[in-house]
Amino acid sequence: MASSTIISRKMIKLLSPTPPSLRCHKLSFMDHINFHLHSPYAFFYPKIPQNYSSKISQILENSLSKVLSFYYPLAGKINNNYTYVDCNDTGAEYLNVRIDCPMSQIINDPYNDAVGVVFPQDLPWSSSLNRSPLVVQLSHFDCGGIAVSACTSHTIFDGHSLSKFINDWASTARNMDFKPSPQFNASTFFPLPSETNLSSTLPTKHPSKRHVSRMYNFSSSNLTRLKDMVTKESHVKNPTRIEVASALVHKCGVTMSMEKSGMFKPTLMTHAMNLRPPIPLNTMGNAVCIILTTTVTEDEVKLPNFVAKLQKDKQQLRDKLKDMKKDMMPLYTLELGKNAMNIIEKDTHDVYVCSGMTNTGLHKIDFGWGEPVRVTLATSNKNNFIFMDEQSGDGLNVLITLTKDYMLKFQSNKELLEFASPVVESTK
Repeated sequence: MASSTIISRKMIKLLSPTPPSLRCHKLSFMDHINFHLHSPYAFFYPKIPQNYSSKISQILENSLSKVLSFYYPLAGKINNNYTYVDCNDTGAEYLNVRIDCPMSQIINDPYNDAVGVVFPQDLPWSSSLNRSPLVVQLSHFDCGGIAVSACTSHTIFDGHSLSKFINDWASTARNMDFKPSPQFNASTFFPLPSETNLSSTLPTKHPSKRHVSRMYNFSSSNLTRLKDMVTKESHVKNPTRIEVASALVHKCGVTMSMEKSGMFKPTLMTHAMNLRPPIPLNTMGNAVCIILTTTVTEDEVKLPNFVAKLQKDKQQLRDKLKDMKKDMMPLYTLELGKNAMNIIEKDTHDVYVCSGMTNTGLHKIDFGWGEPVRVTLATSNKNNFIFMDEQSGDGLNVLITLTKDYMLKFQSNKELLEFASPVVESTK
């Protein structure tokens, strides 16, 4: 396994200090009830143009300093009961690290777990309470390639906010005159009620070392085949890429579970749904509700039936939220989360968690030296499926995390391999 050496560690200060009027950033009810951990993303760049190679760190530091002036809560400190951020301009943590291997050794490993070396040790998916809300690591490989990783506090940012920040940071790196326009006003849409039980949060589970992850690619043509198959065999109309792909990985998960236990077990699959709109697109914070889709028979697992069920559940949630006051949405989200946790605790269902980072531009993040060859996350909890845009084309990459023994069965599933292929083939 590759090892790393920290060359330097510093705090990146804001280019412009935060005004006293913005010193206390009130967290919204959505922020308060969310998972209080660091979300870890990494971007790999194998070839750095000659004119950039000696000044990469300076470009990243200078642009981060400027963009933090607009994203000032990331340079502050979250208070102990998750009700506000003290925007005290402490800064964001920044590490310069040397990795003792070529980049190819990491990105050509069949298992995504190898990317852990480009993140600060023990930080991904860990608590963001006593650490900077933003921790950046610039990793230098023996071959001259680099990786830029960012661990951001989920208390302050959901996936939409994170992608906006990374895109704005890259735009600033290319043009220091660029001016981001985030709005930290989520608490006006989702205010913390005065009678809030400050322990009412979604419980956090940290990844186990027994979990492994692999990335699979659904090409545009295979996604079209899946969509055609689903629509021909049902009344489903216009299924999305994620609907058909998540239905397939869900079915493969059920097959794997049945092979292991010899019987069918009901399932619960969760999807995250962005609440922007109706919340404005530039509102930073957490603005997500969850869709719960259950199956209690093998027939409901079939692709056309599952996609139809998923579409119905999504529409029912939209209809319910459409007439709901915005300040009631967090309570409803918390209720859905607790329902899911009750099912998990009773162990009556196999549970699969889906999230999508598609249509965010993250697969094309360019700090000035070109687009990444790989965008990924650190290994998370079991039965987790994270969908991302592929680096080129209209296909999807999905990062699949399972227990080791389940992954061995999953990766040989014939139906999976008919429509998806591992981004890195196994040599074993």
